[in-house]
Amino acid sequence: MKPVVYLIDDDDSVRKAVARLLAAAGYEVRSYANAVDFLLESLEPVPACLILDVRMPGPSGLELQAALTRRGFNLPIIFLTGHGDIRMSVQAMKAGASDFLTKPVEKHQLLNAVSSAIAAQEKWLEKAAQQQALEQKFAQLSSREKQVLSQVIQGKLNKQIAAALGLAERTVKAHRANLMDKLGVGSVAELVRLVEQLERPTTTE
Repeated sequence: MKPVVYLIDDDDSVRKAVARLLAAAGYEVRSYANAVDFLLESLEPVPACLILDVRMPGPSGLELQAALTRRGFNLPIIFLTGHGDIRMSVQAMKAGASDFLTKPVEKHQLLNAVSSAIAAQEKWLEKAAQQQALEQKFAQLSSREKQVLSQVIQGKLNKQIAAALGLAERTVKAHRANLMDKLGVGSVAELVRLVEQLERPTTTE
């Protein structure tokens, strides 16, 4: 599936010109005249970015950026505006914008910004998929195996775990072997790294 570029601008001529440029570069373009129409869209889990005007009827570009952040959307945003100033650009970039460009924009500058944003989104989607697969692995563990796991990553020996959980040592060994098999690890060090990865939030970094 082609990468998707969502384009929001209330200026019809700008929308059409930018959409033509992006389509010629191989992107699927979805255009909107305002933020409200975009918010009704069902976003697909594909590499994508958003090109966004700042001043529009209804919610502004900065207001839409804030709304997407509150909703937990991870979508790189490129601001493209004829009304930008330093304060706006600083506010947008601090809030996580991928880029802040002013109209009229050079074709190569816009295409480079889109390419960088799409690449960042692809990287994030890959990490998110890996995290989901890892969560599914941990979900296979029984409640007892999770208890043993918690003890193992603290560096406790089997007999210490057995005493803490009120189990026979051979039972602890069996649970330990099962959980490591389910998680696909062969050592405590690998197990600790896997747990750290599970607890680490997926970011765009």
